[in-house]
Amino acid sequence: MKVVYEYSHFGGSEVLTVRYPQHEQAIYEILTKVKAERIVKYQDDVSFQQLLYSPENMYAQFRHYFNAIGFEEIRDTYTISIPNHDHEIPGAYKQVDFVKDKVLVEVQFGKYAFMFYDMAKFQYFFNENKADVGIEIVPCHSLQKQMSSGVSYGEQLVYDIERLKRHFPAVPVKIMLIEVDE
Repeated sequence: MKVVYEYSHFGGSEVLTVRYPQHEQAIYEILTKVKAERIVKYQDDVSFQQLLYSPENMYAQFRHYFNAIGFEEIRDTYTISIPNHDHEIPGAYKQVDFVKDKVLVEVQFGKYAFMFYDMAKFQYFFNENKADVGIEIVPCHSLQKQMSSGVSYGEQLVYDIERLKRHFPAVPVKIMLIEVDE
């Protein structure tokens, strides 16, 4: 994989470069190791086969490489209770897949709502003083068009964050749009 665009929100790139240069280098090295694999998907309305990239396969590779260098999941579990409501919900949680030394990394090959929810999780862990920076690795539009499931693309996330100005997320974030390195 290769990075085709980077977006720094609230100094996310700078925090990573200055405070965690070894993690930044490791992330770029992992990106070069992940290889996109095409799978067969039948198109009902066209009657031919189209080879598309597998997000599941790519994510499994990311998980393998991040875990191999000590990035682990972080999970905060809590009970939900809201004012003037007697019902409580135990066992709720916030979770990020890859964390090391207050650097949070999410690789998101899901729907757009999950990309945006990752920003809320970064904000949560930042507020809890468990994160200094969040890294969101997402497909660019041209890769998204070649993937086998309904994933979103990073350009939409950057576009929306730009329009929110400095209101959300109020945490340093680096967004990396990736593409297949062929």
